[in-house]
Amino acid sequence: QMQLVESGGGLVQAGGSLRLSCAASGRSLSTYSMAWFRQAPGKEREFVAVIGWRWSGGNTYYAESADSVKGRFTISRDDAKSTVYLQMNSLKPEDTGVYYCAARNGPLSLSPFDYDNWGQGTQVTVSS
Repeated sequence: QMQLVESGGGLVQAGGSLRLSCAASGRSLSTYSMAWFRQAPGKEREFVAVIGWRWSGGNTYYAESADSVKGRFTISRDDAKSTVYLQMNSLKPEDTGVYYCAARNGPLSLSPFDYDNWGQGTQVTVSS
């Protein structure tokens, strides 16, 4: 089992930036695809970004919903530090929510049901 701990959340004004970190332990990070999901109050958990495991060359994919994060958020990983990052720029109030890091011992997936390792979440609040 892999343990995940998120950090870096907080309160920021619209247009600002935050960098979330997800520290992993218990397994070799390179053998996991790593994703970020978020959940706003009263809404379902939704996919934000994912970076593939070593056998996919670390390919990335971003949510393409109406409030798309593509072009504003960047997911990256440092397997030597067992850490995954989510750089969030040009933040909008719609980005507010609890952000969760998740790990999957397999190819990348956009579905939360494919991930069996989750962190406790970190709160991101964007004020207008």
